Amino acid sequence: MRRAGMRDLDPIVLLLSDDVLGSGREDARLPANAAYRAAFEAIDSDTNQLLAVAEIGAEIVGCLQLTFVPGLSRQGMWRGQIESVRISSKVRGQGIGQRMFEWAIKACRTRGCGLVQLTTDKTRPDARRFYETLGFVASHEGMKLSLPMPDESPTSDG
Repeated sequence: MRRAGMRDLDPIVLLLSDDVLGSGREDARLPANAAYRAAFEAIDSDTNQLLAVAEIGAEIVGCLQLTFVPGLSRQGMWRGQIESVRISSKVRGQGIGQRMFEWAIKACRTRGCGLVQLTTDKTRPDARRFYETLGFVASHEGMKLSLPMPDESPTSDG
């Protein structure tokens, strides 16, 4: 496991698109488009974000994003939020995910987090079972609101 660099962006995008959900929402054309590059730069420049990759040899086989969230509740406790977890379909079931989570949880402890949280899509029961084997508990019901992308067409009002 290591911090991702810009050179890792194309393999990360391929991992994100390498599943049922990602295949319909990600753009797997390479090189990665400008939106992915801009997002990577924003993540990389934020000290409370950590995009990490798992490697076997020189091949990137997994990725995840950690967000370190300060909070006032629980007496100012920091949280670690794990998102965008992907394991290459070529190596699923080989323990890579468990090692990635052990690494991520250690990184959260190192940053002083008192809690690690994640969300998982309800259409991924296998992922939920995996997270439960790691000790995660479905203690809350997550909710999301999708926002439409701003209209990028020129306005005609002046």
